[in-house]
Amino acid sequence: MLDYLNWIFLLYFVGLHGMYLLLTVSSMLYLPKFMSEHSTVDLAPLHADFEPPVTLVVPAYNEAETIASSIRSLMQLEYPVYEIIVINDGSKDETLDVLIEEFSLRPFPEVYRRQLDTKPVNEIYRSIKFPNLRVIDKDNGGKADSINTGINASYYPLYCCVDADSILERDSLKKVVRPFIEYPETVASGGVVRILNGCTVKDGFITKVGLPTNLLALFQIVEYMRAFMFGRLGWTPMNALLIISGAFGVFRKETVIAAGGYKTNCIGEDMELVVRLHRTLIDSGKPYKIHFIPDPVCWTEAPEKVSVLQKQRVRWQIGLAESLTQNMPLLFNRKGGFVSWLAFPFFLIFECFGPLLEVTGYFIVIYAFYLGLIPNEFFVIFMLLAIGMGMLVSVISLSLEEISFRSSNTALELFLLFCIAIVENLGYRQLNALWRVKGMYDWMTKTEHSWGEMSRSASWKKTEDSPEATEKPGSAKHPITEISTIND
Repeated sequence: MLDYLNWIFLLYFVGLHGMYLLLTVSSMLYLPKFMSEHSTVDLAPLHADFEPPVTLVVPAYNEAETIASSIRSLMQLEYPVYEIIVINDGSKDETLDVLIEEFSLRPFPEVYRRQLDTKPVNEIYRSIKFPNLRVIDKDNGGKADSINTGINASYYPLYCCVDADSILERDSLKKVVRPFIEYPETVASGGVVRILNGCTVKDGFITKVGLPTNLLALFQIVEYMRAFMFGRLGWTPMNALLIISGAFGVFRKETVIAAGGYKTNCIGEDMELVVRLHRTLIDSGKPYKIHFIPDPVCWTEAPEKVSVLQKQRVRWQIGLAESLTQNMPLLFNRKGGFVSWLAFPFFLIFECFGPLLEVTGYFIVIYAFYLGLIPNEFFVIFMLLAIGMGMLVSVISLSLEEISFRSSNTALELFLLFCIAIVENLGYRQLNALWRVKGMYDWMTKTEHSWGEMSRSASWKKTEDSPEATEKPGSAKHPITEISTIND
C-alpha cells in the first residue's frame, strides 16, 4: 500500500512540474514575440488618440491609510479620457472623510442605473477640483457588490478594476488597454502586479524601487513574479487565461453585464468572472480573446504578518474552488479548446485539490524515509521533483523578468532575489500548501469568509503627498459629455 501511495505522490509532482515547464516554454516563446511587436518606441505613434475612454472602478473598504495616494496616482495617468469612480463599501474607518477632505467632494444628485443588483447607494459625490472623480457611498456588500455598483455608475464602454491600496505606473492604463485596439474581439485584459513594500511613493507615484526588509514580503515578490511571468504569460498564447487579477484588469462592460456581473456569493469574484466569461462566450459561439500583458504594472502592498497572509491565502483557495466548481460545464467542453481541455483540468487537479495530495505526500514520504521504509534513491528523486523543480521555475521566472523588463533593482538586490527564489521553496511554499489545505477544508465545510480587511503598514509613503494632483489634459474632461455615444 505504501509503495502505491509513494508512486501516486511522485507522479503528482511529475505532472505538476511537467505543466510548469510547459508553461515556462510557452512564456519563453511568447515573450520575445510580444517584445518585438510592442516596443516602447512605437507605442505612442501607433495608438495616439485611438484609446477608448475607460472608467476606473476603485472599491474601498477601510482604506483610509492609502486611499488618497492611490487616487492621486490614478489622476496622473497618461491616458486621453477616463473617469474615476471610488466606491466606499460602508467603511468603518475614515475612508470617506479622507476622500471628502482631500478631493473637495460635494453631494451630487444624478441618475443611477441599476443594470446589476447591488446594495443601496446612500450618496454620490463629485469633486469640485477634479471633474472626472466621483465617489459613491453605499451599504456594505463586499468587493463584488462594490464593483457592480461602479459598473452601474460608469459612463464608458471599458472599465478597469483597481484595488484601493494599489499604485499604477503612468503608462499602465494605456498599455493594458492596447489589446482592445489591436484585437476587436478582446473582452478582458490584465497586467502585472508587483509588490510595493520597500518602494518609495511621492505624489502618488513610485520614485524609488526597493526591496522590503520583511522576509514574508520578499517571498511574495518572487511568488508574484512566478505567477505572472510564467503562469499567466504561458496561458495567454492559448487563449486559456483563467485569472485576471482583481487589483488590475480591464473588461468590456457590455460583455460583463450580459454575463451577470460579479457574483456576490463568491470570494474569488475576479477569477470566477473570467472563468464564467470563457464558459458563456464559448457556449454562445462568439469569438473572443482574454489577454495578459506583461509590461503594464500595478504596485500593491503585500501582507507582512503571518496571520494576515494566512487569511488572504485561505480566501484565495476558497475563491479558486468556488470559481471552478460553479463553472464545471467548461470542463472538457468540446468547443472549449485549450481552456477546457488543458487549463481548467490543470487548475482543478493541481491548483484546487492538489494541495491536499501535496501536503499528504510530504508527510508520508518523509515519515517513511525516516523509518527506512523507502529506498534512498526514491526519496532523493521525490525531493528533487517536489522542491528542486520549484526552485528552477522560480529562478527562470525571475530571469525572464530581469532580461525582458529590467526592473530598477540594484545588482545586490537582484542577487538577494535569486537567493529568495531558492530559499522560498524550503518552507514558505510548503506553508502555503498547508494554508491552501485549510482553505479547501473551509470550503468543503462551508465556513463563512468575507472580503474583510488587511492591516497595512503604508511604509512606502515616505513623504506627505501634495493635495493638488497634476491634471492631465484628457483626464479632466467631464465624462458626461460622451454619455450619449456609449450607453445605447
